[in-house]
Amino acid sequence: MLELKKVSKRFGGLAAVNDLSFSVPQGKIIGLIGPNGAGKTTLINMISGLDTITDGKISFKDRDITHFRPHQISHLGIARTYQNIRLFEMSVWENVIVGRHKAGRSGLLSTFFMLPGQRREERAAREYALALLERLALTEVKTAEATELSYGGQRRVEIARALATEPELLLLDEPTAGMNAAETHTIGELILKLRDEGLTIFVIEHDMELISQVCDEVVALNFGQLIAYGSPAEIKANPAVIEAYLGEDEEQIRPKAQVKD
Repeated sequence: MLELKKVSKRFGGLAAVNDLSFSVPQGKIIGLIGPNGAGKTTLINMISGLDTITDGKISFKDRDITHFRPHQISHLGIARTYQNIRLFEMSVWENVIVGRHKAGRSGLLSTFFMLPGQRREERAAREYALALLERLALTEVKTAEATELSYGGQRRVEIARALATEPELLLLDEPTAGMNAAETHTIGELILKLRDEGLTIFVIEHDMELISQVCDEVVALNFGQLIAYGSPAEIKANPAVIEAYLGEDEEQIRPKAQVKD
């Protein structure tokens, strides 16, 4: 579904990603690990169109999207979450409804005068958002301001908003950061369920327990270069990965939970 060929990203003389090639098969969960500064978020930014590519090619379903803008990539069926949560200062429900925007077909006049077609679209968007909130255990806080939720709650809202676009490929940038072990396991079960329903998922994570729980294959980066690709068990036993990443202190591997008053 997703293929990267010799992809590089340079900032001045610094190569954040260097000559990287791998693929994400349809219907699979592929993990991405590496120490801080390995180029993980830069890579996901290039896939989603937020960062331009210096060299190489990115293809989605055999279509070259190397120079596509973020909104074009979203319309093709790729959605993402962010390492640093980016929610609107609106209610939980409204944040998820925003994700239904690309499904709208009404024009400016229909929206301005609230014609029947626009009212039907708005009603359908609200119903779809409610179903997602129930799925991610957010119904009880649907009217609360999203930015006032716990860190774990905000993460779930962001995932719900991404799912509202009905993607075929979901990019998750550290989806369980700030969550405790029970919350992390619950998100892992959700990711597996989404995969079983046909969604392809590419996930950046520091939590190797989650990686082992959900991933079919894992990509390991260091200094922007591929150092290993294989099953979670193969990756954990790989000497290069152990030296570059798994040998770090536990606090570096799993960031501390952030608590919001």
